[in-house]
Amino acid sequence: MSQNPPNLRPDLAPKPVFDTPARPGQPRIGMVSLGCPKALVDSERILTRLRAEGYAISPDYDGADAVIVNTCGFLDSAKAESLEAIGEALAANGRVIVTGCLGAEPEYITGAHPSVMAVTGPHQYEQVLDAVHVAVPPSPDPFVDLLPATGVKLTPRHYSYLKISEGCNHKCRFCIIPDMRGRLVSRPAHAVMREAEKLVEAGVRELLVISQDTSAYGVDIKHAASSGRDGREHRAHITDLARDLGSLGAWVRLHYVYPYPHVRDLIPLMAEGLVLPYLDIPFQHAHPETLKRMARPAAAAKTLDEIVAWRAVCPEITLRSTFIVGYPGETEEEFQTLLDWMDEAQLDRVGCFQYENVEGARSNALPDHVPDEVKQDRWERFMEKAQAISEAKLAAKIGTRQEVLVDSVDDEGATCRTKADAPEIDGNLFIDEGFEGLAPGDLVTVEVDEASEYDLWGRVV
Repeated sequence: MSQNPPNLRPDLAPKPVFDTPARPGQPRIGMVSLGCPKALVDSERILTRLRAEGYAISPDYDGADAVIVNTCGFLDSAKAESLEAIGEALAANGRVIVTGCLGAEPEYITGAHPSVMAVTGPHQYEQVLDAVHVAVPPSPDPFVDLLPATGVKLTPRHYSYLKISEGCNHKCRFCIIPDMRGRLVSRPAHAVMREAEKLVEAGVRELLVISQDTSAYGVDIKHAASSGRDGREHRAHITDLARDLGSLGAWVRLHYVYPYPHVRDLIPLMAEGLVLPYLDIPFQHAHPETLKRMARPAAAAKTLDEIVAWRAVCPEITLRSTFIVGYPGETEEEFQTLLDWMDEAQLDRVGCFQYENVEGARSNALPDHVPDEVKQDRWERFMEKAQAISEAKLAAKIGTRQEVLVDSVDDEGATCRTKADAPEIDGNLFIDEGFEGLAPGDLVTVEVDEASEYDLWGRVV
């Protein structure tokens, strides 16, 4: 599971983007945001609504009148982390409201922590606000409580996650997201564009498009078109949306792109420079029988053909994916097929997880569960191969020039990302000389002069 970095925890967090100090008597709310970027967007929306109602944002437990814990419930390990975070907030503050994916199982939470003040499910914004109103009544002052144009953000000013839909229509046996977050519900295209425009106008340099299934955007509303504030029509289809977002002048990065055939229509937009040449596609495995047991399309060979076609249109494309090893019934032959597939596919960025049961998942009932020691061995072998591929690909970039986005600058250097690197999950490019004039959000050109397994070093040119 990909966890939020520690500085998103309120006991360690920097000041929020909206950092006006609380006025005397102003109620203050803290936030713990766990899980994926989609949950982070939910946290930002909740805090923005609260800020508009006159609440201040507390960067620590002690200063908060109540704390909201936005939980993750995708894996049992994530549930354990969420319960631990709830317990920590209770111990440090005592007044805790729980929301998020694990909130879909309120008895699970109250069984471990009966003293929580309220439990609400995922993307139930109104219920969260109601719970806060009961715990800490609002006290707004419209002449003082001003809201920033972008709302309250938990990410740096120069990039932002842009959620385009909720839920998922797939029925993968190992996944309980449809049970927690429901079926696909797409946002109207004009609403997505309006949010993106406001973010770019406020200085955001990179838009990270997220959902449970980005490729399926608009399917539920039959790809309906809707008009924006400028009178232009925007169609709710991922290809049209990517093109429209690309017109705003910011980097546009696509995450969680399910490998439907129409994904090939996105690649020319990358070749044209409208969106970043970066695809985050959850392949999960390569052996057709394993994919069948996962209830996913069993077309790994055709996927290799698609990858070849994508690279023919856009040679600089970066492909990122995640895989599961040790899935029930996975034989050594099936695992070896995955390793061989990796040799063929040569993916740039790879994450791998050992299978674990999740309460409510249909895969729990499958026969022939793989022993933990075998799962660990396969994970290590997979990551060894993935690391070797990454090391070779990054070594090939030495001597090239790359446009990079500066994320942070300290006394030792600047931490940046190339177009091939998403925040928190991919590598970095470090500049340790001639960085003094750089600031977060700058776009600069560097020449790469060093590489490791996952990161690059370079100098400004």
